[in-house]
Amino acid sequence: MDKRDLSGVFRERLKLLLQRSDRNQSEFAAAVGIDRSALSQLLSGTSTRLPRAETLLNIATENQVSLDWLLGLSQDEGLTGEIRESLEIEEGSNDRNHTLLARWHAEAAGTKIRYVPAGIPDLLRTQALIDYEADISNRSREKQSDETQYRIEYNRRPETDMEVCMPRHTLDIFARGLGVWSGLAEHDRRAQLAHMAELLDDLYPTFRLFLYDGRLRYSVPYTIFGPFRAAIYVGDMYLVLNATDPIRTLTRHFDNLIRAAEVNAHETAAYVRRLAQADFSAKSLIDAI
Repeated sequence: MDKRDLSGVFRERLKLLLQRSDRNQSEFAAAVGIDRSALSQLLSGTSTRLPRAETLLNIATENQVSLDWLLGLSQDEGLTGEIRESLEIEEGSNDRNHTLLARWHAEAAGTKIRYVPAGIPDLLRTQALIDYEADISNRSREKQSDETQYRIEYNRRPETDMEVCMPRHTLDIFARGLGVWSGLAEHDRRAQLAHMAELLDDLYPTFRLFLYDGRLRYSVPYTIFGPFRAAIYVGDMYLVLNATDPIRTLTRHFDNLIRAAEVNAHETAAYVRRLAQADFSAKSLIDAI
């Protein structure tokens, strides 16, 4: 791992331990055997230098985590001297309070999250769309509603930094009531788009949605949780990548989707609002807008 990446992961995990400890910086510093100014320097990111070995051991011991986790060599806090497998398969849970996604989002707080959704992003859905999709997928609408509300609350946190990139044609198809959304009433689709535009304005810039041409680019749904892990969505399961190199590869793929975007984040709310108001009866969607 590059020295700058190593120090960056250490800094983020040190911040997480400080938040968990319920101590102020002076108390935390004293507990691990350094002064407050030294702790502030470690948290600031002004240097790529790591603390000496004794301090690292004190931090790990005092907070009951492994050195491997503290230095970003493992994603499991309790593992010592062992690197976690780079690929896992995890099954999703229907209980929002225990979902893997909720835990992964919490662990990645303060880092950038990159997200390619399978459809309309969860936090942008109306109750009508949640109910419709829950019915056709045989999932609990209550739990889906809870998940949507959790995502909204998460994205209102000041430390949140989330980029989302999806095919423009997904919204075009939705607006016209085609494909999986053919059974959703037109007024519900228009209300969904208006709600989506309002939230995009409200959450910007901590939540930024880009639209690319799905005819020229393709991507499976996935989420990258900062430098920690990437989860590729495959139905009710996730292929979870923990190793640095595949996470970087997916990050480059995501960045290429951003570069290819036809509608940039500051333009997306207006684009969606036009979809909500468009008349599809006489022209194709592209001509109409």
